[in-house]
Amino acid sequence: MPPSPLRLLLAFDDQYRRDREHTPDFLHRRDRRLAVARQRDGADPPDAAAWLTAVGARDDGSDRRLTVWRRARALFTAAGAVLGVVTMLGLLYVDGQGRINVTLIIALALLQLLLALLTSLQAITGRRPWGRLLDRCHRNGTPVMTPLEPLLAARVAHSAGLAFAITALLTFLAQVLIRDLAFGWSTTLQTSAPAYQSLMQHLAWPWRGWLPAAVPSLELVEQARYFRLGGQPPADPEALGGWWPFLGMVWLCYVLTPRLLLLGLTRLHLHHLARRALRRHPGLAALRERYATPWVDTSDGASAPARSPAVPAGSATAPLPETGVVIRWAGAGSADLARRLLKNTSTQVLEAGGSASLEQDRDTLTRADLGLPVVLLTRGWEPPTGELADFLDDARHSLPANTDIVLLPLAADDQTALVDGALLAQWQRFVDRHRPVRLCRP
Repeated sequence: MPPSPLRLLLAFDDQYRRDREHTPDFLHRRDRRLAVARQRDGADPPDAAAWLTAVGARDDGSDRRLTVWRRARALFTAAGAVLGVVTMLGLLYVDGQGRINVTLIIALALLQLLLALLTSLQAITGRRPWGRLLDRCHRNGTPVMTPLEPLLAARVAHSAGLAFAITALLTFLAQVLIRDLAFGWSTTLQTSAPAYQSLMQHLAWPWRGWLPAAVPSLELVEQARYFRLGGQPPADPEALGGWWPFLGMVWLCYVLTPRLLLLGLTRLHLHHLARRALRRHPGLAALRERYATPWVDTSDGASAPARSPAVPAGSATAPLPETGVVIRWAGAGSADLARRLLKNTSTQVLEAGGSASLEQDRDTLTRADLGLPVVLLTRGWEPPTGELADFLDDARHSLPANTDIVLLPLAADDQTALVDGALLAQWQRFVDRHRPVRLCRP
């Protein structure tokens, strides 16, 4: 299942920032190789999602920036659901002599509609009146995500409003079922029953054509009006419960349905802005240029060492262990190649990185804990990724302290040769930052 546009945007931006640590020549060589490989298969160059998979960038849905919004959405939705039940019970609470105020329920429904529209208007205009509070609570955001935060906040608010509307409506229907509700209306203004009934007719325009039973009649409106000092009961007390279809439809059409529609529109708008931000991302334009521009190595054997980054002192590669456990990072090499490297057909070959999840990577480290050296095969022509660095950190902490961890960046998937020159220098600098991990040679 492809990632959502927002997750894809954040993953692409993270990889773009990690690629800044590498030289332009290295990035050009890596991405041009991917484009050429796709052209051989008769396909277009990789899109953003395929490119992230090819370079080993992982998106397992655990991005902390999105986790904060998921938790906020769950918290506000739960709070809205509880508030909906409490609010409706409060509106329907009366003593034995009182009546439930129809006008108050209608006013609350229209207020909810107004709040929903204002929430969407704020998201569309991009206003962030809560920005300072969010910046204090969420310090690990990125500039690419800032324009999307109003829509994320609107999605949280609409989710809470939708939960409020649903639980309130269910509570209302439950009370209609188990109680004998008496509705009425009253006002100190000089308003006649026909004028009030005309207002109800206008409010019922969404359904009055196909559900006339949910529109209060003039007779019902006249019987439902009461005065604070009036002591005469209505002529037909049972008729006062006939307001519930109208009130239920008011809540459904003016509270629940707008929240549901606006929540869906907010989600679509969020995905649209995320796709547009990805299309306008400077890293995507640079990536397409590297796809289309052939990479030519103009160096020869004599001049390459002078122009390539120097390999750090003490960078001599260690010999490959005679025995050990081989881990193929992001599908580098093959199982047969790994066994040929160690000259042992019974060598255990495990998988990690690439499309594997964090749990699968941890399971790989658990299975590799055999007291033997651990050989990690990687694609040497691709830059070391942050996921690989995290995996090495996990390996140092989970494996015994005396476990020998060696890294073998291959020159090609079907060769046992090690990368050299500028690539070797880059991998050596990477290994130096993650000691005691060492580079090895076949």
